[in-house]
Amino acid sequence: MTRALAMVSGGLDSILAAKLVKDQGVEVIGICFKSHFFNEENAKRMVEQIGIKLEVVDFSKEHFEMVKHPKNGYGKNMNPCIDCHAMMMKYCGELLERFNADFIITGEVLNQRPMSQNKNALNKVKKESGIGEKILRPLCAKNLDETEMEKSGLVDREKLLDIEGRNRKVQMELAEKWGIKDYPSPAGGCKLTEPNYSKRLKDILKSNGDATERELELLKIGRHFRVSEKAKIVSTRTADECEIMKKLLSKDDMIFLARDFKGSMVVAIGDITEEDIELAAKVTARYCKGKDEKEIIVKYGMYGKPSNNEIKVENVDDSYLAKYIIN
Repeated sequence: MTRALAMVSGGLDSILAAKLVKDQGVEVIGICFKSHFFNEENAKRMVEQIGIKLEVVDFSKEHFEMVKHPKNGYGKNMNPCIDCHAMMMKYCGELLERFNADFIITGEVLNQRPMSQNKNALNKVKKESGIGEKILRPLCAKNLDETEMEKSGLVDREKLLDIEGRNRKVQMELAEKWGIKDYPSPAGGCKLTEPNYSKRLKDILKSNGDATERELELLKIGRHFRVSEKAKIVSTRTADECEIMKKLLSKDDMIFLARDFKGSMVVAIGDITEEDIELAAKVTARYCKGKDEKEIIVKYGMYGKPSNNEIKVENVDDSYLAKYIIN
């Protein structure tokens, strides 16, 4: 029986591509990649809707090294889509033998994304992955050269599609036809495509040249303020973010809370000076319920120990913090 590995991102296009080939009698196994910037949660929901199993590949370390120095550069934000797709396909190529599979399916659509899915970019991914002849793009196959899989009869080219561009009408119609109802928006999934996250990542790489797993997770929450190359301040925006923050803190972090008002939990990370403590206290005052008071008393101390220190600061407005804020 013909078997294929489908690269399942968790979005609609990739699951439609897998379904299109599955309906030709091909056994399809979903392959989802996990890194610091995206995970398998959406993919798990998607494969259940078309009845295929899912294998998760964690390539976080190698992927982050590529993100820091992408051969083909970035997209609009910190997203190195061409290099990322090529890396995923290379991994899938190595999995072909393990799963005794014949080819790889992707959900790419010609010209859906002007920088990473034009014909030149698709060909570049095909070449740099090292497994170009094993890649099938079912949603736009009729707009591309015929593949070996089509020529040999592993799949019927006439049952593949010729979708092109950003209009998703055909995909929506297919989803309704096949009963696929639970799928995320096209823009969701990868943190590297988000402007705010990208700015924070660029900032930490500029300051440190690298980032730990904890630092990458912290970039996903709160407001971030750069106070020096060796120090930053993070202010939570919601109670949920506060709970996430607590799981990421260490005894070397300094915590700030308004003494008399509820509000944001603020954390100072790195080599903190007296001036940084005062700024962190002002950030705390700005994002607490007493932001309209002239002065606020802020308690602070190292995480995990009593916050016995107090500092009184004048409230500041957003214009004062603008030179520090990253997002």
